[in-house]
Amino acid sequence: MKKIEAIIKPFKLDDVKEALQAVGVQGLSVIEVKGFGRQKGHTELYRGAEYVVDFLPKVKIEIVLPDDQLDGAIEAIVEAAKTDKIGDGKIFVSTVEQALRIRTGEEGDEAL
Repeated sequence: MKKIEAIIKPFKLDDVKEALQAVGVQGLSVIEVKGFGRQKGHTELYRGAEYVVDFLPKVKIEIVLPDDQLDGAIEAIVEAAKTDKIGDGKIFVSTVEQALRIRTGEEGDEAL
């Protein structure tokens, strides 16, 4: 099993969700986060005063899936989240040792 953590622009969330559903991903978690990478924030104007916004709003998607769905899920995220502009996001993949469904006690891929 693998865990995908994808950090994307918030307005791309619906596109990514639909793309993942199209490739058979059944569940995901979404967390609103703030951060910066190469964008390094930006300046804004409020009541005539300029101020720096260091941390930009992003969305973090977490998915745990069987190994055989990994490549399709990554391709779906990349295609749906890409704008060709700085700040499109990142995808991190890690190995999941164990999964357990609390309600039924199912383990491994069956728990997903």
